[in-house]
Amino acid sequence: MRPDGQQALDAVVRSFDCHSEAALRQRNDVIYCSLPRTTQGIVQREDQLEVLVSLREVWGRRRGRDGTCTGAMPDGALDTAVRADEVGSEEDLYDDLHSSSHHYSHPGGGGEQLAINELISDGSVVCAEALWDHVTMDDQELGFKAGDVIEVMDATNREWWWGRVADGEGWFPASFVRLRVNQDEPTDDDAPRAGNSGAEDGGAEAQSCKDQMRTNVINEILSTERDYIKHLRDICEGYVRQCRKRADMFSEEQLCTIFGNIEDIYRCQKAFVKALEQRFNRERPHLSELGACFLEHQADFQIYSEYCNNHPNACVELSRLTKLSKYVYFFEACRLLQKMIDISLDGFLLTPVQKICKYPLQLAELLKYTHPQHRDFKDVEAALHAMKNVAQLINERKRRLENIDKIAQWQSSIEDWEGEDLLVRSSELIYSGELTRVTQPQAKSQQRMFFLFDHQLIYCKKDLLRRDVLYYKGRLDMDGLEVVDLEDGKDRDLHVSIKNAFRLHCGATGDSHLLCTRKPEQKQRWLKAFAREREQVQLDQETGFSITELQRKQAMLNASKQQVTGKPKAVGRPCYLTRQKHPALPSSRPQQQVPVLAEPRRKPSTFWHSISRLAPFRK
Repeated sequence: MRPDGQQALDAVVRSFDCHSEAALRQRNDVIYCSLPRTTQGIVQREDQLEVLVSLREVWGRRRGRDGTCTGAMPDGALDTAVRADEVGSEEDLYDDLHSSSHHYSHPGGGGEQLAINELISDGSVVCAEALWDHVTMDDQELGFKAGDVIEVMDATNREWWWGRVADGEGWFPASFVRLRVNQDEPTDDDAPRAGNSGAEDGGAEAQSCKDQMRTNVINEILSTERDYIKHLRDICEGYVRQCRKRADMFSEEQLCTIFGNIEDIYRCQKAFVKALEQRFNRERPHLSELGACFLEHQADFQIYSEYCNNHPNACVELSRLTKLSKYVYFFEACRLLQKMIDISLDGFLLTPVQKICKYPLQLAELLKYTHPQHRDFKDVEAALHAMKNVAQLINERKRRLENIDKIAQWQSSIEDWEGEDLLVRSSELIYSGELTRVTQPQAKSQQRMFFLFDHQLIYCKKDLLRRDVLYYKGRLDMDGLEVVDLEDGKDRDLHVSIKNAFRLHCGATGDSHLLCTRKPEQKQRWLKAFAREREQVQLDQETGFSITELQRKQAMLNASKQQVTGKPKAVGRPCYLTRQKHPALPSSRPQQQVPVLAEPRRKPSTFWHSISRLAPFRK
């Protein structure tokens, strides 16, 4: 039973004659007064009634569960209630928001999902292309690389689909893939084989089918661009503009952190869509020439790099703000007033990151159905190459940002760590392995594990009993060291015989460190790794790549928590999937705050391979 104040408010609201404009305005006033003051700052009395009702229901259930009155309250009492509510359960609050019956749903989301499952149940093969790498340590999830083709076998769940690649089956995040526009492709068998006339008719039919498929891809490009522009406009007008009005809630620095340069992206995308529309042949879409548009605007796509680099910071800041109820109410009011689909703000802000990875896949499919004699062929081919380069630059940066959490976890696993955090100067593990360190003055040999990061070399000692436990022993600054390859024989400084050795020499201090490997090929790998480390440092300086203080602190905080997420309850596998028992559905979405962005077919990261022998990274 809801409290008396809520019942009284409902009775008053129902008593109004909604056929009268004055009565409707009076009704809105009553609902408006029942909202928190922070929400009143964005919602006006004359705004749509359904928005006011939705917000009031959320607030009413929240206050009703706490046993407080939700009717029209004096300002002082309402402020007190808001302050008290700020310490409430974030989980309960989101339950309230998503259980509201007034949320706006996406017009095509559910229908597309039903259509996919109908095709699957009818025996059709539904294929999707991977936008990013999906790296997983869970044997129930399906790992793949960007560009891989996945056969979708079950799309019943909205967020996780069941699919198959050559290596096996498993769950994968639906947001990591793009369904192919053309599921049925023409084959040579479709053409008639008897007679010249039949062959000619078959050739014409095959070309017509290919033209239709090119039309499908072009329509998808234009359709997704129009949707994307609306999406960007909703963010800029529905969120950014409203947040700027509330200087008491958001500083300019916070807005830059949350939204980045999304307004610049919006302006560039508007110009890009306009160019696409001009080159679109409405009467014969397959003759449209879109390749030149991508080439003309390829420089504009570079601004995505700044946005993608900032995105992890935006997620951290949003996570901090949404622990306070007033910000959750405020963002929900923004979404409802703009009539945006029912996902959270961090989901909306992920869209530009997803978008830049779709372009190479769309252009690759467009090129596939473009005849070499087509006027657009060379431009599409050049555009595909250009957009791959843009995506590669952005994805490499995102991959580097991904590694900082792993590096922080690795550091937290090392015993007796001394000095500054590894992330203060480094962001990537270049190479690692066991080396023999020969020290002065008695030329004593020590077996140590060495880890080469950008800017520094860390060495550790293995525990005598538990060989998977490492103790910190020191570090070397690579910026001031010279790597000297040594020949096998007697070392002149230490007067000992050496084999497979190299020296790290510091010109400023005169210090040197003699290191040996067991095999010649191991020595060559280390020498190449030292060269890559210097190249990486130089590239970072040229591109301006760096880790912010906020990112470093958040990574170290996450590592210190070491929280393990639980598994969800199992769900039944559809009857038409009979190869094996359906495992448990993954408990949470993939970590999209720091998206797994990777250029198609890039070489796998050596991070996990290099330190897979350490206990903290074992499953």
